[in-house]
Amino acid sequence: MNTKIYLLVSFMSSVILTACSSEEKTEENKEATKVEVKTNKKENLNISILLDLSDRIDPSKYANPSMEFYQRDLGYIESISLGFEKHIRSKPIKYIDDQIQVYFEPEPLDAEINGLAKELKMSFTRDNTTKESIQQISSQFTSISQKIYELAIKDKKYVGSDIWGFFKNKVNDYCIKPGHRNMLFILTDGYIFHKDSKFSEQNKTSYLTPELVKSLKLNTSKYKELIEKKGYGFVKANDSLNELEVVVLSINPAKGNPFESDVITSYWMAWLQDMSVKNPVMKPLSAALPSDLDPIIQKYINR
Repeated sequence: MNTKIYLLVSFMSSVILTACSSEEKTEENKEATKVEVKTNKKENLNISILLDLSDRIDPSKYANPSMEFYQRDLGYIESISLGFEKHIRSKPIKYIDDQIQVYFEPEPLDAEINGLAKELKMSFTRDNTTKESIQQISSQFTSISQKIYELAIKDKKYVGSDIWGFFKNKVNDYCIKPGHRNMLFILTDGYIFHKDSKFSEQNKTSYLTPELVKSLKLNTSKYKELIEKKGYGFVKANDSLNELEVVVLSINPAKGNPFESDVITSYWMAWLQDMSVKNPVMKPLSAALPSDLDPIIQKYINR
């Protein structure tokens, strides 16, 4: 009798342990499935491009025989939009919630340019995305951008670029979207100046020009020591940009100072870091051919 009871208890214990083990494995499988789904679901992108349409793009004033600077801009824009297009292509439509847009600061005086800029605010969701619309992203983006540059160069009414003001007043609302990887590409020669945002606080300024670099004696190998000692740099325009990545392209330092690009980079990097920008990047230190930067830009977008 005791033997029978012992065998019965052993059998029941075995059944219970097996059931518990199966439940544990089921829970493990569920967790593994969740992790796998999360890994396969690519992040949503929110890409903004801030264009500096100052006279830096004027081919008659700043001619460059190898490739005009406005053409370099267009090459960078093509790479950015193509990287965005590849990202969209890689996602199942049900997961698409991505956007790309272009901004100016201030807005150009030409109404036609502003109208074209509206066409460059592209938003893709599961409800409005088709294979055809995806295939047209890069070509449409590049074509419209070219028209904008051609119009800006033709009327020669360069209003400058208030990059400092954009960071102070608009970047949070325009370029940061919850639940997205937020990237801001800035196409500029690296100098910042606009009459509406020109001021200084102690040894920091809201602007940077070749004349200022020279007047501060930052045109020698001691530029770094002077910047640290005097506290030179940009006035902080924002302090809550930890959800924004910034990539600065098309830097074009003035000739005559071998340290000009270093000064520009020092000002920008310190400024972006001071505003808590997430992993700021400056590529390259001087304007490069778009073909050289294309793989870098696309790899950065589709990391």
